[in-house]
Amino acid sequence: MHLNENIEAVIEAPVFQPGHVWLAGAGPGHPRYLTLEVADAIGRADVIVHDALVSEGVLSLAKTADLIFVGKRGGKPSVAQDDITTKLIELAQAGKRVLRLKGGDPFVFGRGGEEAEALARENISFRILPGMTSALAALAAANIPATMRGISRAITLATGHAAGTPGDLDWKALAKTGEPIVVYMGVSTIGTIARLLMEGGLPSETPVAVLMAATTPEERSMTATLATVEAEIERQHFAAPALIVIGRIVSMQTALSGRNR
Repeated sequence: MHLNENIEAVIEAPVFQPGHVWLAGAGPGHPRYLTLEVADAIGRADVIVHDALVSEGVLSLAKTADLIFVGKRGGKPSVAQDDITTKLIELAQAGKRVLRLKGGDPFVFGRGGEEAEALARENISFRILPGMTSALAALAAANIPATMRGISRAITLATGHAAGTPGDLDWKALAKTGEPIVVYMGVSTIGTIARLLMEGGLPSETPVAVLMAATTPEERSMTATLATVEAEIERQHFAAPALIVIGRIVSMQTALSGRNR
């Protein structure tokens, strides 16, 4: 039995037409974080084009769809984005119901906008199926509030892969806001990021949490400070996929942990 047979009446899902592409977010990892709409689409698709961060548990819900892996991992061979986009177009033009499944949300560091733009140029019908973005889900799972009255008034989601390059973010300016920062793809560049934030005025004792493989069986977390986080990542052998949370909200983790499971 497909999931759509159980939840179709609840979500009133649009018809997944042949030749259409749905760009969907699979959430942070565990299937329980899927939206009903995405879970339903997994059961309807003819083919699922998925990233490395889509878990086996999520993919196990696809009973009949063909699975095409196009994962990207930093420092390892990966499928070029242009090739992924071409594959989506070819599959749609062949009359397939194509589900492009990404970790987190397709519009939060998922290149969903690029793929939607390419589909629009080819006059291919598409829909966006939001997913729970990994940053907010990982923080919640770790008992770290993304915002907290009296502690934070805003939160920044930033990519860390280009840290220290000419096209990078202005980390010193972000430091001056004093607001928390969640860094995607920053494990290998956290030393540079931490240095720039401290140069921008963020205290060296600012708490930092590293959340690795959040919501999955491989989940690990640790806390450090801005001054020690690079060394702690290396010492404790943390690696991607991991999110790095920088700011005073991290200090709430201890207070909220207790028996909250």
